[in-house]
Amino acid sequence: MNNPVLATENFSHNRKHYFFDFMQAVNGAYYIKISRSDEVGDGTYEKKGVVIFQENFEFAIEALSSLFRTAAFQQAVPDNKRSSPDERTTGIKSWDPECRPREKLIEQGRGAMADAELLAMLIGSGSPRETSVDLAGRILSSVEHDLKRLSELTVEQLCRFRGMGHAKSLAIISSMELASRLL
Repeated sequence: MNNPVLATENFSHNRKHYFFDFMQAVNGAYYIKISRSDEVGDGTYEKKGVVIFQENFEFAIEALSSLFRTAAFQQAVPDNKRSSPDERTTGIKSWDPECRPREKLIEQGRGAMADAELLAMLIGSGSPRETSVDLAGRILSSVEHDLKRLSELTVEQLCRFRGMGHAKSLAIISSMELASRLL
């Protein structure tokens, strides 16, 4: 049985057809299916695709937003106009100010913050390859976004994540302990 397509968008270019389908699984969960069909010379199609499940929508949208912000920045500021050739064009500092976690917290309040953004505030900084929000998202994904499970992680378990050292791990553990004492 095919899962129902609730909404769809598509486009074609150079014998390649792209489909973005918003669907509902048999269990009621929603997901996005992104697929591409390439016309092969004999009239058949070669299909490829990826599925993004409902619990990862927020991270997929954040990743796409970051990608588009970075691409827009790179187009808007030519290489010869940057203060140095190594100036970073990715990361939170390249985001629009209202999208940065600290500024968002100040302007919109704590209720507007995603768990990954709040956790990123504790982490403080990312790495050249990954923002603190991305790192926070990886950590949260590892515990299936369950804050109770996050609170049970040890320093050693947190340090297994690339970009996490003892100081960042202890900041998370300390904040989780304060939260549990509040309850």
